[in-house]
Amino acid sequence: MIHAAWPAPDNVIALTTTRHAPAGTIGASEGAYADFNLAQHVNDKPLAVAANRAALFHQLQPQGLRRIQWLNQTHGTVVYRSRADVQALPDADAAITTDIGQALAVLTADCLPVLLCDRLGRQVAAVHAGWRGLCSGVVANAVAAFDRPAQQLMAWLGPAISPQHFEVGEEVLQAFESQFTGPDSAAIRAAFAPIAGHSGKYLADLYQLARLQLKSLGVDAIYGGEYCTVADDDLFYSYRRQPQCGRQASIILLRDN
Repeated sequence: MIHAAWPAPDNVIALTTTRHAPAGTIGASEGAYADFNLAQHVNDKPLAVAANRAALFHQLQPQGLRRIQWLNQTHGTVVYRSRADVQALPDADAAITTDIGQALAVLTADCLPVLLCDRLGRQVAAVHAGWRGLCSGVVANAVAAFDRPAQQLMAWLGPAISPQHFEVGEEVLQAFESQFTGPDSAAIRAAFAPIAGHSGKYLADLYQLARLQLKSLGVDAIYGGEYCTVADDDLFYSYRRQPQCGRQASIILLRDN
Protein backbone atom coordinates (compact mmCIF):
# COMPACT_ATOMS: atom_id res chain seq x y z
CA MET A 1 0.00 0.00 0.00
CA ILE A 2 1.07 3.58 -0.63
CA HIS A 3 0.74 5.82 2.41
CA ALA A 4 0.12 9.50 1.81
CA ALA A 5 3.24 11.63 2.25
CA TRP A 6 1.76 14.72 3.89
CA PRO A 7 1.92 16.40 7.31
CA ALA A 8 -1.54 15.30 8.41
CA PRO A 9 -2.33 14.91 12.13
CA ASP A 10 -1.19 11.61 13.62
CA ASN A 11 -4.76 10.34 13.97
CA VAL A 12 -5.39 10.60 10.21
CA ILE A 13 -4.57 7.46 8.19
CA ALA A 14 -4.49 7.96 4.42
CA LEU A 15 -3.38 5.49 1.78
CA THR A 16 -3.94 3.96 -1.62
CA THR A 17 -3.91 0.24 -2.33
CA THR A 18 -2.15 -1.14 -5.40
CA ARG A 19 -2.98 -4.03 -7.67
CA HIS A 20 -0.96 -6.25 -5.32
CA ALA A 21 -2.23 -7.59 -2.01
CA PRO A 22 -0.68 -5.97 1.08
CA ALA A 23 2.20 -7.76 2.75
CA GLY A 24 1.02 -10.77 4.70
CA THR A 25 -2.13 -11.25 2.63
CA ILE A 26 -2.97 -13.01 -0.63
CA GLY A 27 -4.98 -11.40 -3.41
CA ALA A 28 -7.93 -13.46 -4.61
CA SER A 29 -8.50 -11.92 -8.06
CA GLU A 30 -7.10 -13.53 -11.20
CA GLY A 31 -6.48 -12.77 -14.85
CA ALA A 32 -7.11 -9.15 -15.87
CA TYR A 33 -8.09 -8.38 -12.26
CA ALA A 34 -5.02 -9.89 -10.59
CA ASP A 35 -4.63 -9.78 -7.83
CA PHE A 36 -6.16 -7.27 -5.41
CA ASN A 37 -9.17 -5.79 -7.20
CA LEU A 38 -11.56 -4.07 -4.77
CA ALA A 39 -14.38 -3.15 -7.17
CA GLN A 40 -17.62 -5.09 -7.41
CA HIS A 41 -18.78 -3.54 -10.70
CA VAL A 42 -16.02 -4.70 -13.09
CA ASN A 43 -17.16 -8.31 -13.65
CA ASP A 44 -14.59 -9.82 -11.33
CA LYS A 45 -15.75 -12.85 -9.33
CA PRO A 46 -17.86 -11.57 -6.40
CA LEU A 47 -16.22 -13.99 -3.97
CA ALA A 48 -12.78 -12.77 -5.00
CA VAL A 49 -13.73 -9.13 -4.42
CA ALA A 50 -15.27 -10.02 -1.06
CA ALA A 51 -12.08 -11.83 -0.05
CA ASN A 52 -9.93 -8.88 -1.08
CA ARG A 53 -12.12 -6.43 0.84
CA ALA A 54 -11.98 -8.67 3.89
CA ALA A 55 -8.19 -8.82 3.66
CA LEU A 56 -8.04 -5.03 3.41
CA PHE A 57 -10.30 -4.69 6.45
CA HIS A 58 -8.15 -6.99 8.56
CA GLN A 59 -5.01 -5.18 7.39
CA LEU A 60 -6.38 -1.84 8.59
CA GLN A 61 -8.05 -3.00 11.78
CA PRO A 62 -4.92 -2.38 13.89
CA GLN A 63 -5.11 1.25 12.68
CA GLY A 64 -8.48 1.64 14.38
CA LEU A 65 -10.72 0.69 11.45
CA ARG A 66 -14.29 -0.23 12.36
CA ARG A 67 -16.04 0.05 9.01
CA ILE A 68 -15.30 1.02 5.39
CA GLN A 69 -17.74 3.31 3.60
CA TRP A 70 -17.92 2.30 -0.07
CA LEU A 71 -19.74 4.37 -2.70
CA ASN A 72 -21.67 3.66 -5.88
CA GLN A 73 -19.66 6.11 -7.95
CA THR A 74 -21.46 7.86 -10.83
CA HIS A 75 -18.94 10.50 -12.02
CA GLY A 76 -21.17 13.07 -10.34
CA THR A 77 -20.74 15.70 -7.64
CA VAL A 78 -22.69 14.34 -4.65
CA VAL A 79 -20.89 14.35 -1.28
CA TYR A 80 -22.27 11.78 1.18
CA ARG A 81 -22.10 12.47 4.92
CA SER A 82 -21.05 9.10 6.26
CA ARG A 83 -21.88 7.91 9.76
CA ALA A 84 -20.63 4.83 11.55
CA ASP A 85 -24.16 3.86 12.64
CA VAL A 86 -25.68 3.98 9.14
CA GLN A 87 -25.14 1.15 6.65
CA ALA A 88 -25.55 2.50 3.12
CA LEU A 89 -24.12 2.32 -0.40
CA PRO A 90 -25.04 5.79 -1.66
CA ASP A 91 -24.86 7.09 -5.21
CA ALA A 92 -22.05 9.57 -4.60
CA ASP A 93 -18.51 10.41 -5.65
CA ALA A 94 -17.29 11.79 -2.35
CA ALA A 95 -17.83 11.12 1.33
CA ILE A 96 -17.07 13.06 4.48
CA THR A 97 -17.14 12.05 8.14
CA THR A 98 -16.19 13.05 11.68
CA ASP A 99 -16.68 9.52 13.04
CA ILE A 100 -13.69 7.71 14.53
CA GLY A 101 -12.95 4.41 12.81
CA GLN A 102 -15.18 5.15 9.81
CA ALA A 103 -12.94 4.78 6.75
CA LEU A 104 -13.95 6.46 3.51
CA ALA A 105 -12.97 4.74 0.24
CA VAL A 106 -13.04 5.73 -3.42
CA LEU A 107 -12.18 3.38 -6.28
CA THR A 108 -10.10 4.46 -9.26
CA ALA A 109 -8.22 3.19 -12.29
CA ASP A 110 -7.01 6.48 -13.88
CA CYS A 111 -9.44 8.93 -12.26
CA LEU A 112 -8.01 11.17 -9.56
CA PRO A 113 -8.54 10.27 -5.89
CA VAL A 114 -8.39 13.29 -3.57
CA LEU A 115 -8.11 12.79 0.19
CA LEU A 116 -8.81 15.75 2.48
CA CYS A 117 -8.52 16.44 6.20
CA ASP A 118 -8.51 19.43 8.51
CA ARG A 119 -5.35 20.37 10.40
CA LEU A 120 -6.82 19.31 13.75
CA GLY A 121 -7.68 15.79 12.57
CA ARG A 122 -11.40 16.11 13.28
CA GLN A 123 -12.90 15.62 9.84
CA VAL A 124 -11.86 13.75 6.67
CA ALA A 125 -13.15 13.33 3.12
CA ALA A 126 -12.43 11.12 0.12
CA VAL A 127 -13.22 12.21 -3.43
CA HIS A 128 -13.43 10.34 -6.74
CA ALA A 129 -12.54 12.95 -9.37
CA GLY A 130 -12.64 11.82 -12.96
CA TRP A 131 -12.50 14.69 -15.39
CA ARG A 132 -16.30 14.97 -15.51
CA GLY A 133 -16.71 15.08 -11.75
CA LEU A 134 -13.77 17.42 -11.28
CA CYS A 135 -15.08 19.76 -13.98
CA SER A 136 -18.60 19.73 -12.51
CA GLY A 137 -17.46 20.51 -8.97
CA VAL A 138 -17.07 17.35 -6.88
CA VAL A 139 -13.82 18.57 -5.28
CA ALA A 140 -15.29 22.01 -4.62
CA ASN A 141 -18.37 20.41 -3.05
CA ALA A 142 -16.21 18.26 -0.78
CA VAL A 143 -14.23 21.27 0.42
CA ALA A 144 -17.48 23.16 1.07
CA ALA A 145 -18.82 20.23 3.13
CA PHE A 146 -16.16 20.69 5.82
CA ASP A 147 -17.08 22.41 9.05
CA ARG A 148 -13.84 24.36 8.92
CA PRO A 149 -12.55 27.02 6.51
CA ALA A 150 -10.70 25.81 3.44
CA GLN A 151 -7.54 27.52 4.71
CA GLN A 152 -7.46 24.94 7.53
CA LEU A 153 -7.60 21.95 5.18
CA MET A 154 -4.96 19.90 3.42
CA ALA A 155 -5.24 17.64 0.40
CA TRP A 156 -3.39 14.62 -0.94
CA LEU A 157 -3.70 13.72 -4.63
CA GLY A 158 -3.51 9.96 -5.04
CA PRO A 159 -2.41 7.94 -8.09
CA ALA A 160 -4.10 8.97 -11.36
CA ILE A 161 -3.41 9.19 -15.06
CA SER A 162 -0.55 11.62 -15.75
CA PRO A 163 -0.65 14.37 -18.40
CA GLN A 164 1.80 12.37 -20.52
CA HIS A 165 -0.96 9.81 -21.14
CA PHE A 166 -4.28 11.64 -20.77
CA GLU A 167 -5.24 12.53 -24.34
CA VAL A 168 -8.54 14.40 -24.64
CA GLY A 169 -10.51 16.22 -27.30
CA GLU A 170 -11.58 19.83 -27.71
CA GLU A 171 -14.87 19.11 -25.93
CA VAL A 172 -13.07 18.43 -22.65
CA LEU A 173 -11.17 21.72 -22.81
CA GLN A 174 -14.39 23.55 -23.65
CA ALA A 175 -16.19 21.89 -20.75
CA PHE A 176 -13.54 23.09 -18.28
CA GLU A 177 -13.52 26.59 -19.75
CA SER A 178 -17.29 26.89 -19.45
CA GLN A 179 -18.01 24.97 -16.22
CA PHE A 180 -14.90 24.78 -14.02
CA THR A 181 -15.06 27.18 -11.09
CA GLY A 182 -12.12 29.02 -9.54
CA PRO A 183 -9.18 29.13 -11.96
CA ASP A 184 -9.18 31.70 -14.75
CA SER A 185 -9.32 30.70 -18.40
CA ALA A 186 -5.58 31.18 -18.94
CA ALA A 187 -4.70 28.87 -16.07
CA ILE A 188 -7.16 26.25 -17.30
CA ARG A 189 -5.76 26.37 -20.84
CA ALA A 190 -2.23 25.98 -19.49
CA ALA A 191 -3.28 22.58 -18.11
CA PHE A 192 -4.08 21.39 -21.65
CA ALA A 193 -1.01 20.89 -23.86
CA PRO A 194 -1.83 20.78 -27.60
CA ILE A 195 -0.62 17.63 -29.32
CA ALA A 196 1.53 18.57 -32.30
CA GLY A 197 0.04 17.50 -35.61
CA HIS A 198 -3.34 16.61 -34.07
CA SER A 199 -5.74 19.52 -34.24
CA GLY A 200 -8.21 19.64 -31.36
CA LYS A 201 -6.29 17.07 -29.30
CA TYR A 202 -4.63 17.82 -25.97
CA LEU A 203 -2.77 16.21 -23.10
CA ALA A 204 -4.72 17.19 -19.99
CA ASP A 205 -3.22 17.50 -16.51
CA LEU A 206 -5.81 16.32 -13.97
CA TYR A 207 -3.37 16.87 -11.12
CA GLN A 208 -2.81 20.51 -12.11
CA LEU A 209 -6.50 21.19 -12.63
CA ALA A 210 -7.24 19.87 -9.14
CA ARG A 211 -4.43 21.94 -7.65
CA LEU A 212 -5.69 25.07 -9.39
CA GLN A 213 -9.20 24.65 -8.03
CA LEU A 214 -8.08 23.73 -4.52
CA LYS A 215 -5.87 26.81 -4.35
CA SER A 216 -8.68 29.01 -5.67
CA LEU A 217 -10.86 27.69 -2.84
CA GLY A 218 -8.23 28.51 -0.23
CA VAL A 219 -6.57 25.09 0.19
CA ASP A 220 -2.86 25.83 -0.10
CA ALA A 221 -1.51 22.65 1.53
CA ILE A 222 -1.59 20.23 -1.41
CA TYR A 223 0.54 17.10 -1.64
CA GLY A 224 0.93 14.05 -3.89
CA GLY A 225 0.37 13.92 -7.61
CA GLU A 226 3.57 12.12 -8.57
CA TYR A 227 2.22 8.80 -9.86
CA CYS A 228 0.88 7.66 -13.24
CA THR A 229 -1.57 4.78 -13.30
CA VAL A 230 -1.08 4.21 -17.02
CA ALA A 231 2.72 4.14 -17.04
CA ASP A 232 3.20 2.09 -13.88
CA ASP A 233 1.47 -1.14 -14.88
CA ASP A 234 3.18 -3.08 -12.09
CA LEU A 235 1.53 -1.03 -9.34
CA PHE A 236 -1.79 0.20 -10.69
CA TYR A 237 -4.88 -0.77 -12.61
CA SER A 238 -5.52 1.53 -15.57
CA TYR A 239 -8.72 1.58 -17.59
CA ARG A 240 -7.04 3.50 -20.39
CA ARG A 241 -4.25 0.95 -20.64
CA GLN A 242 -6.55 -2.07 -20.26
CA PRO A 243 -10.34 -1.49 -20.17
CA GLN A 244 -10.96 -4.84 -18.51
CA CYS A 245 -9.24 -4.30 -15.19
CA GLY A 246 -9.71 -3.95 -11.46
CA ARG A 247 -9.72 -0.87 -9.25
CA GLN A 248 -7.44 0.31 -6.46
CA ALA A 249 -8.89 2.10 -3.44
CA SER A 250 -7.84 5.36 -1.82
CA ILE A 251 -8.83 5.40 1.85
CA ILE A 252 -8.84 7.93 4.66
CA LEU A 253 -9.61 7.20 8.29
CA LEU A 254 -9.79 8.95 11.64
CA ARG A 255 -8.47 6.87 14.51
CA ASP A 256 -8.39 7.53 18.24
CA ASN A 257 -5.52 9.73 19.38
